Amino acid sequence: MDFQELVRKRYSVRAYKPDPVEEDKLGRILEAARLAPTAANRQPFRVIVIGTKGRVEELRRVYGRDWFTQAPLVLAVCAVPAESWVRKADGWSAAEVDATIAMTHIVLAAAEEGLGTCWIAAFDPKAAREVLGLPADVIPSAFTPLGYPADSASSKKRRPMAELVLRDRW
Repeated sequence: MDFQELVRKRYSVRAYKPDPVEEDKLGRILEAARLAPTAANRQPFRVIVIGTKGRVEELRRVYGRDWFTQAPLVLAVCAVPAESWVRKADGWSAAEVDATIAMTHIVLAAAEEGLGTCWIAAFDPKAAREVLGLPADVIPSAFTPLGYPADSASSKKRRPMAELVLRDRW
């Protein structure tokens, strides 16, 4: 499918079938994250692949919606600031932006594979750290279930282009 069709097809899935995700599909999705552009190609992120079977209660501490653990997998994208490019002018770290770009590649690659995702930022970061055993210097950035959709897309509400795009100046 072409890119424009893909971005129109992708939606936030909130119901999942229990069917397993094939390893070859998961591999292509993870490869898309690996190939994501990052500042100075530093790749300051990690993707944690979590099987939901037997971990539902602990994962619900991270994000409490029932559908979060319906899918067979949950992916966590974490930023690693110590590995990131830092802008000299003001000390800004690209780590979380780079992790976000990787998550974008994940959700688009998943849609191309016929799988569903739902980008989750409204998680409990303290619970995420505990459940995933994250080192203190690693930032949990985003989560998504990964599985076959058990729902269908509804119409997307988007702001008009004129509200989002400026030319030459603010």
